[in-house]
Amino acid sequence: MPDTPPPAKTRAPGRRASITVHDVARLAGVSAITVSRALNTPAQVSAETLQRVRDAVQRTGYVPNLLAGGLRSSKSRLVAAVVPTLAGPVFLETIEALTAALAERGYQLMLGQSGYADSREDALLDAIIGRRPDGIVLTGVMHTPDARQRLLACGIPVVETWDLTPTPIDMLVGFSHKRIGEEVCEYLHRKGCRRPVLISGDDARARRRHEGFVRAAARLGMTGATATVPTWWVPAPAKLPGGREGLTRLLAEHPGLDGVFCSSDLLALGVLTEAQARGLSVPRDFAVVGMGDLDFAASLHPALTTVRIDGTRIGRTSAAFIVDRAEGRAVAEPVVDIGFALVERHSA
Repeated sequence: MPDTPPPAKTRAPGRRASITVHDVARLAGVSAITVSRALNTPAQVSAETLQRVRDAVQRTGYVPNLLAGGLRSSKSRLVAAVVPTLAGPVFLETIEALTAALAERGYQLMLGQSGYADSREDALLDAIIGRRPDGIVLTGVMHTPDARQRLLACGIPVVETWDLTPTPIDMLVGFSHKRIGEEVCEYLHRKGCRRPVLISGDDARARRRHEGFVRAAARLGMTGATATVPTWWVPAPAKLPGGREGLTRLLAEHPGLDGVFCSSDLLALGVLTEAQARGLSVPRDFAVVGMGDLDFAASLHPALTTVRIDGTRIGRTSAAFIVDRAEGRAVAEPVVDIGFALVERHSA
């Protein structure tokens, strides 16, 4: 058996030569088909041959061309997920659960960050669809007409998450943002709040929560003559300073406010920080409610009342849907509303 890796191939200037299955075969002293069998169905080769191939792979750094194998088998064992941002922790629980659940079934996750602009999601989806993964997991249900058409036409299993719609592209695992807004408003009303304000990100899902809150506030007589709820809008992804600035502006314009609903726990943390800096007491001076139940929410002082989303269930259910469809099994209930929980703590 040769004891040195194969020499570098002649190549065009500026390009690196890639190690191929034939290089591994020469180093191992076997045929290319034997290398393929050793990598894909190791039980079909002897222990000695398998070890020789593995040694050759280790020495050359060879990585099998999964795309070529996928073209033959129509399966890549890759699933693509698209999230708006990795800057904030709100989607991390779902990503971790999705990654783990796919790995348990022999699939790997590719992650793309779309931002909050439709054009970026469209470009990312074009790149993903062109590579034909076994499934696509999307955050949200708001897509451009072009993106929706491509997703419908590609034949790849798609799961939309973190929202609800009566017209999903394929499968759906989510919850109602409008209902969250309504329930938070109703909760604050039961606690005696009559002059609420909102500090909200400007993304589509936060706007749906805003819409639900305002609708409930109008029904409960909390909007006054304006027929709306004072709101400070923050560019998505919302961060802690937006909460501090929002409370500063809203206190100046609406000094009698008695409740603040924030579209994320990070914004709520900003509100609590600004309140403390001003010598204000929560919930004595006003109540605060967040969204997401992030790790720090229960440890704040006061502990943050917030809305809990079961991100683990979203991730694991999405993985099960994709794998079932990729392996030819029907999904009995392709739309799942996981709901949400309003977690009552001291801030409200």
